[in-house]
Amino acid sequence: MKIVSLLPSATEIAFALGLGDSVVAVTHECDYPSAALAKPHITRSIIPPGLSSREIDAIVTNKIGDSHSLYTIDSELLQALQPDLILTQQLCDVCAVAYDDVVAAVCFLPEPRPQVLNLEPTTLSDILENIRQVGAAAGIPEKAEQVIAGLQARIDDVRTTVAHFTETRPRTVLLEWIDPLFCGGHWDPELVEIAGGHDALGRMHEPSTQITWDSIREFDPEVLVIAQCGFPIERSIEDIPILEALPGYTDLAAVRNGNVYLVNGSDYFSRPGPRVVDSLELMARMIHPAIFGEPDDPRKILRINALLGK
Repeated sequence: MKIVSLLPSATEIAFALGLGDSVVAVTHECDYPSAALAKPHITRSIIPPGLSSREIDAIVTNKIGDSHSLYTIDSELLQALQPDLILTQQLCDVCAVAYDDVVAAVCFLPEPRPQVLNLEPTTLSDILENIRQVGAAAGIPEKAEQVIAGLQARIDDVRTTVAHFTETRPRTVLLEWIDPLFCGGHWDPELVEIAGGHDALGRMHEPSTQITWDSIREFDPEVLVIAQCGFPIERSIEDIPILEALPGYTDLAAVRNGNVYLVNGSDYFSRPGPRVVDSLELMARMIHPAIFGEPDDPRKILRINALLGK
């Protein structure tokens, strides 16, 4: 079987299922596991490098508003590869090649055309179900169930620990973007809840949305998590001064208590694949470090206070 993955999360699912050798092409953003880096890239982004967060948001807003895709697919490579299975999504045109563009490209392929599997999770259980769907499409349902069982056990461990050892749910805000401010959506608020936090601003099982700074100040989070979609830590660091310049930032409980965290938003929270459970475990450490242990890997999480030497 030859598989083309048009999603970083789908690539991670395929490799977790032992299908790495069957993956013949991936997106320009597929960087995990390391073996995925050696695969041909079949997509590219139209967003130029080096833009500010505000400039990126403006391009995204304009392109999506005009029904234009942010990504292109290499149709010639697709025809040359003749895949049996294409993994794609219809959930978010900001995240990957638009579904309509995928369908259009497939129409030019000769018969028999590949199966196009649309992965569209909005909940944690949906993500696990996506693993099951990929396993079924690849003819390895038993392996999929093994992977799901392992992930579910880790989810249950966090849930049980929170239930047994925590008495409070700290007010928690997860920011998916800083300029402008966007709260987390879809599965992210669910991760906060399972990890023992209270998120009144996130949109559980719905798309993320722009929020006001006043709403954050009014909520006064005790834990502030910054996981900018698609940004590694070193890129997100550039936007921290924008956040710090907002009125009343230093008055937030999270800032006063040193509970502001910068997370690798390229690897965690924004990818609905196996590492969403890693995201849950990281969230538990940020919300309840006395129970789950302090975050200790600077490649994944940095405390803003530690970053700035405060």
